[in-house]
Amino acid sequence: MASAYPGALRLRTVGVSRSGRPLWLLSAGRGCRNVLTVAGAHSNEPVGGASAIRLAGEFARDPDLLDALDCTWHFLLCLDPDGMSISERHGWPYGGWGVEGYHRYFYRQEFTCQPEFRPLGGRPAEPLPESDVLVGLLDELRPAVQFSLHGGEAGGTFLQLTRSVPGAARAFREVATNLRVPMEHRPFDGMGWFVEGPGVLVLPGPEPADERDASGFTSETTWTYPMRHGTVTAVVEAPMWAVDSVADPRRTAGAEEHIARVSRTLLERSERVEAALGRGGGPVAAELLPYDTAARELLGVGPGVADTWKSYLADDLGGVGLATTVGNSVSLDLAARRIPLRAAAMLRQALGDPPADPVAAGALDALVGEWCRELETCFGARWLPVRRQTALHGQAMLRLARMLLSR
Repeated sequence: MASAYPGALRLRTVGVSRSGRPLWLLSAGRGCRNVLTVAGAHSNEPVGGASAIRLAGEFARDPDLLDALDCTWHFLLCLDPDGMSISERHGWPYGGWGVEGYHRYFYRQEFTCQPEFRPLGGRPAEPLPESDVLVGLLDELRPAVQFSLHGGEAGGTFLQLTRSVPGAARAFREVATNLRVPMEHRPFDGMGWFVEGPGVLVLPGPEPADERDASGFTSETTWTYPMRHGTVTAVVEAPMWAVDSVADPRRTAGAEEHIARVSRTLLERSERVEAALGRGGGPVAAELLPYDTAARELLGVGPGVADTWKSYLADDLGGVGLATTVGNSVSLDLAARRIPLRAAAMLRQALGDPPADPVAAGALDALVGEWCRELETCFGARWLPVRRQTALHGQAMLRLARMLLSR
């Protein structure tokens, strides 16, 4: 594409990954201000790169779009090519794509190997090289806005902003509504963020805070890092499978009982995964070790996640309590099932093909199949075509960039 539009697009490498893979930056326009889009931060979320290339193509065919904004738009096409290569070890099974087919090849890095999160206080002692590349890029470009593109398995869309932007929430909801993508009423992600309204979270306070995940890993996110340059970061989530009920705003009763119930679901299913693995916890082939490491970390965070749900206080975060709407109750149900499903899928892959332990492999296969069918039958998960996932990312980015660059 860069070769086809040499006057409109430039492509260069800005660094290399841990394994030496290039990190590619595609740039469009020559305006005075910069916009940066980051794709491919999580290895189970391939849509961000497609969204970036689609929008860059629009800019190449119609340069007036960027001229009107007086900006140069940069796309970091894949922040973690090493992780993505693991996910694509068998090739994404596009033929007959479904919830179960997706999870059969599932891989998501452990927390310390997610490059959007730079470690604080050690573990590991040094940031990932991909993190350093992104931070260096943010210092070089000092973008007016940074977009981080993500894609969850099943649920709805939502937006996280590091600063409140007047009109952004309405614009984002209009984009989602027009594309028939449900809005998460109170997403599970960003539990410490202020709920500005359905599907929109804003970082509370003017200063960035350390991020601490359920494993105990503490980090400074690359979303909040460029706040020192005046950058606003917008994290845009697009689901692969839409679950319409996550947008249901009806009030519920018995929130505490529901939280207790989904917490039990999370912990009991994690125990089922461990029981299915049984004695299949022996040595793992080196090339399959990332699956095993990430899965075991997920199994360990269950109690911490459940405690977070039970102790959540909404008073200073928009007053939207957990499980107080039908939509959020469904979101919690999905989150409780997602963690053990991911763990089971990765542990099964860690056993190899043919499996080192056929009994454990069969038991894990059965759990993955059962829980994937549940998403489709009990939650009504419907495939969201890639063209609509990328349209959600692209339209949201354009609407928000116009707001921020016109100020």
